[in-house]
Amino acid sequence: ISASRYKEDPETEVQTVKDLTREAIQAGFYNIDVDTSTLVDLSVEDVVQQQVLNSELTAYFTQFIREIEPEGITVSIGGEIGEVGEENSTEEELRAYLDSLKVDLEKVAPGAVGLSKISVLTGTSHGGVVLPDGSIKKVAVDFDLLQHLGKVARESYGLGGAVQHGASTLPETAFSKFPEYDTLEVHLATNFQNILYNEMPGDLREKIYAYLDENHAHERKEGQTDEQFYYKTRKRALGAFKKAIWNISPDQLDKVKAAWEIQFKDLFDRLGMADTRPYVDEHIQPIHVPAKLAHYLLGDVEAEDTSDLAD
Repeated sequence: ISASRYKEDPETEVQTVKDLTREAIQAGFYNIDVDTSTLVDLSVEDVVQQQVLNSELTAYFTQFIREIEPEGITVSIGGEIGEVGEENSTEEELRAYLDSLKVDLEKVAPGAVGLSKISVLTGTSHGGVVLPDGSIKKVAVDFDLLQHLGKVARESYGLGGAVQHGASTLPETAFSKFPEYDTLEVHLATNFQNILYNEMPGDLREKIYAYLDENHAHERKEGQTDEQFYYKTRKRALGAFKKAIWNISPDQLDKVKAAWEIQFKDLFDRLGMADTRPYVDEHIQPIHVPAKLAHYLLGDVEAEDTSDLAD
């Protein structure tokens, strides 16, 4: 949810997120994070009151997802309490949100399956903090806090645990710690985007940066260097340059794929994912959901305004 657009027109902003959610599920994505933590009200002192709107809208979107998920599929839904503000999440905030959510969800969808996970703030941020020279600011994760909040989520509320978001830009040595501290899920998208931009042909990258200068200059904050501006906005160009990126030469594409392969293998090893296929086969029964042609023949649609959303 965009806080600024919600303030101007709540109904339209909620509908936009509903449309995006429906599109994702129709495309076969059954792991949806509902981030309404952008609406946490830090202007009030009472922690429960801070989380009221976050809880109500999470319940609303959970009900919506349960109504449209394919038969036989239970979409994994994540909530979030920790992206607003600069302070790490607390147990008090987590309990305030999840206690309220239990009540709110029972009101709108009695008996519905709730969240499976919750994202918390333990020292990182979406996409990382970019320094003037284009490098990423080093941050430290409070692993003890992450483990504690995950334990509370599991033992008191029946969730799978806590999610570490904004992890792409952490040092590689940090990733082996996540399994040790019982982290349920780790969000890593930004670094794979960085690899794409690092490995793509230089002339294509320059065209993309020129596009950003022309179409997204309004997002440049006062004092930002070019490196900071391009790093924070280049995700905006992936849609406009999707065809060009797919059409780079096979040799160039192989460079990207090889770099990704190295990164995936390293992460799978550090996160303890190796040799886990037997557990998947034992516990997961795949459900075939036939694709519907109509979902892919929508014609030209207007792109969502994501200018003030986090990565």
